[in-house]
Amino acid sequence: MKSRKLLSGPYLFWAASFIIIPLLMILYYGLTDKNGNFTLMNLAQITTQENLKALGLALLLSFVSTLICLILAYPLAMILSEKNVNQTSFIVLIFILPMWMNFLLRTLAWQNLLEKNGVINMVLRFFHLPELALINTPFAIILGMVYNFLPFMVLPIYNVLSKIDRDVISAARDLGANNLQTFLRIILPLSVPGIISGITMVFVPSLTTFVISDLLGGSKILLIGNVIEQEFKQGSNWNTGSGLSLVLMIFIIASMAMIAKYDKEGEGTAF
Repeated sequence: MKSRKLLSGPYLFWAASFIIIPLLMILYYGLTDKNGNFTLMNLAQITTQENLKALGLALLLSFVSTLICLILAYPLAMILSEKNVNQTSFIVLIFILPMWMNFLLRTLAWQNLLEKNGVINMVLRFFHLPELALINTPFAIILGMVYNFLPFMVLPIYNVLSKIDRDVISAARDLGANNLQTFLRIILPLSVPGIISGITMVFVPSLTTFVISDLLGGSKILLIGNVIEQEFKQGSNWNTGSGLSLVLMIFIIASMAMIAKYDKEGEGTAF
């Protein structure tokens, strides 16, 4: 037992240094003013017109991106779960291969594709078609979110679907259920933990992102993540930035509560 406790020492040190202490710092700065006095004004900054607009737009784009990811991911996860082990492993490897590339580089690649003189408009000009204004639009941000976070929706759903006992599905069909009834009454309810985990793993980073909106949305579109970044980097106002970060943590805690309720055995996150 003592040796096991000693082995956990490096992790405890890492967690305390890079997780717990930074969170405590955000909590301290978020609930104090520049003089160190307790205040709730930093939290109240979320109610300003500019910040409410940024939060509302972030929520909208995150919701749309999550919905698109779910629509794309569920059929793919079902196809993967029906393949044999060797085929599935290869397809999953191909699917997650782009994730091994740096997140910033992947987003910059989409910037080069979508910009006015980018690859897409060059192809359109070659075929004498009208050019598209893609960069610096909500569409570009949603596209970047879906591309970067889609694997986080596919893998939890696939993990749950692959664990469903095929005898249960066969029994439902033997009892007269057609494909639609089998899906709605057997497969879909059993895959809820994976769906909830996938939604959480896509919605939370989409809501808090600032890199995607900065590169693909430009200075024309500000999400709440960009506002927080500006408070820290440009305004050097750690108190307001931390206060707004604490507000976003409400959504993170709510997401964790959803996982705890619908995925009690961790089926949707163990992949």
